Amino acid sequence: MIRVGIIGCGKIAQVRHLPEYAANPNAQVVAYYDKNMARAEEMAAKYGGKVYDSFYQLIDEPDIDAVSICVENRSHAEICTAALYAGKHVLCEKPMAVTLAECESMVAAAERNGKHLMIGHNMRFDPVHRKARKLLESGIIGDVITFRSVFGNSGPEGWSPDRDAWFFDKNKAAMGALSDMGIHKVDLLQYLLGQKVIETTAKVVTLNKRDNDGKLISVDDNALCILKMSGGALGTMAASWTVYGKECESTVLYGTKGLMMIYSEPSAPIIVSDLEGNRTSFAFDTTSEKSGVIDEFVDALVHDRDPEVSGKEALTTMRTIFGSIRSSDIARPVAVNTDFVTHI
Repeated sequence: MIRVGIIGCGKIAQVRHLPEYAANPNAQVVAYYDKNMARAEEMAAKYGGKVYDSFYQLIDEPDIDAVSICVENRSHAEICTAALYAGKHVLCEKPMAVTLAECESMVAAAERNGKHLMIGHNMRFDPVHRKARKLLESGIIGDVITFRSVFGNSGPEGWSPDRDAWFFDKNKAAMGALSDMGIHKVDLLQYLLGQKVIETTAKVVTLNKRDNDGKLISVDDNALCILKMSGGALGTMAASWTVYGKECESTVLYGTKGLMMIYSEPSAPIIVSDLEGNRTSFAFDTTSEKSGVIDEFVDALVHDRDPEVSGKEALTTMRTIFGSIRSSDIARPVAVNTDFVTHI
């Protein structure tokens, strides 16, 4: 049985981590910490376990095997590194951290202490995306030449009670829609194509999202990236917090033998069209609300293997995010280094 501590008991912990750990027969949540003590106590009353006065006190508990880190972005690296050095396995919410050096140090800490580090990129665990990758590997549309992928919604307000606490605060979040939404798409595209991003040309901006005082928020609300992949494919990725209607989440891949549309039409989650325009639809049961992240993390710990989205795997995604911000700042393409280098 994997004994887990939850650090940060906000919305993502409440709707993803806690119920999914509770549903996993190999895991038990036994510890909680949140700056809002009442919130931690509420979760402990619901799921069982002990509330701690600080995250340091929690990670020093010898009976805890692993922690989920669900706090504001700027605190990820500090808490993650401390937990790893305290001998805990770590599942950290995205974005991994707010600087590349922090990300690399987190990976180095995991390796130095012989512990597993996983980052919560969840789109690749969607059964639809798993099937799409298998179809692409079978050569159903040939070699992918270009692609376009979009992820947009109306932003974190209305979803998270912590919106005004940190999502829109650059001092706590550091980044906005690109790291909240675009990060999932970068990981997904690399997963689907089996290729890494090697160059990004981006525009990362704040167009419309305002805080409670009516001022433009201090982080980005939109990002548009042109991504060059290691296998030669080229395409666009758009992330937005200003899609003020129904959430938009779709990917289209154009290959030498046809095209694949994922979540692009309501009739089926995957539609493949060949060069003659013949369409094949693939239907799925999409009613499951599980992200797949918690089950993957627990299974990796039970079998002492690297999780699929390890810290090292997530580094390429983070390099793309930071490279896109840099590209936007200097108005030219930025190369993305896929080689892992530790910063101690």
